Amino acid sequence: MSSLTVLAAGSLKRALVPLFERFSAEQGWVVEAHFGPAGLLRERIEAGEPCSLFASANTAHPQALLAAGRARETHLFACNQLNLTARRTAQTEEDDWLTLLSNPALKLGTSTPGCDPSGDYTWQLFDAIESLHPGLGQGLKQRAHKLVGGRDTLTVPPGEIASAWLIRQGLADLFIGYSHYAMALAGEADLRVVAIPAACNIRCDYQLALLDDAPATQALAQYMLAAEGQAFLRNAGFLAPDVK
Repeated sequence: MSSLTVLAAGSLKRALVPLFERFSAEQGWVVEAHFGPAGLLRERIEAGEPCSLFASANTAHPQALLAAGRARETHLFACNQLNLTARRTAQTEEDDWLTLLSNPALKLGTSTPGCDPSGDYTWQLFDAIESLHPGLGQGLKQRAHKLVGGRDTLTVPPGEIASAWLIRQGLADLFIGYSHYAMALAGEADLRVVAIPAACNIRCDYQLALLDDAPATQALAQYMLAAEGQAFLRNAGFLAPDVK
């Protein structure tokens, strides 16, 4: 049975593991998938690690591979946004997202800019906040603890969601991350998932890069873009790539 190797952003794992299983069962190709921060995965590809398909949490990394001649084509395949996960306490139960972020007593955790698109998007959010509330966005950049998604940051245990695990470990009171995780965190009594309004939120575009023209690579990319593959992404909380 033929196989292909996929490197994919860690935020996609809950959607792509069952998607790849269904694809393999239906079409007969085995998918060997490795998940991690997309910026670090791009570095591995640039260093020569074998990879047929790269699923990034942004467009910058696939476009860099395309410009360098390492990727043959790219496709948007999903969209996301940011939200805030907070420790539930009586003191902050009624606070909105901006009040929570403005509270210097609350330890703020993020992913790592440069290595992980989640961190890059979070820094864009801080810039958006700065434009509306001068001084606050810059202050958040200084307060933020880059806890995951970097070369030497913490490793979140398998099966755990970073925001929930970090808060429960006492390493953060707040964490800015992807909004699709809200589905998995619904009903957790010790956590609040707080929406960030559209006026400040960041659109997070996910893009595929095809690194070879093998039939299996083409077939998997087409499957992920078609209705059946897109259903796995919707079920995991992702938005359609054409969402405005």
